[in-house]
Amino acid sequence: QVPLVESGGGLVQPGESLRLSCAASGVSLDHGAIGWFRQAPGKEREGVSCISGTDGGISYTGSVKGRFTISRDKAKNTMYLQMNNLKPEDTGVYYCAVSFRIWVYCLIPRQYDYWGQGTQVAVSS
Repeated sequence: QVPLVESGGGLVQPGESLRLSCAASGVSLDHGAIGWFRQAPGKEREGVSCISGTDGGISYTGSVKGRFTISRDKAKNTMYLQMNNLKPEDTGVYYCAVSFRIWVYCLIPRQYDYWGQGTQVAVSS
């Protein structure tokens, strides 16, 4: 059974919104850090947003601040990424991830132990 399953990606025009979901099974979203990452063609995977752990500290990469919002529903064991005012440079495969540990700074991919399969987001006019 795949522990993390993303959904919600798609093709949108600039300025539109998408909401990504990541449903977890067999792994808790209420202990270690959880995060969203993305990878554009030919580029390295980068951290987009994360929650550091049980204290709920949130980080965003600079290019998405004010446009993206990360959240989680502990009862559903699901995390979300609300993406507003999307731009072409937001295009890429988006992955959710879970770490066994709490990280004060949580946007580094190697900090994470479980990864989803990814969902494609394309922003184009």
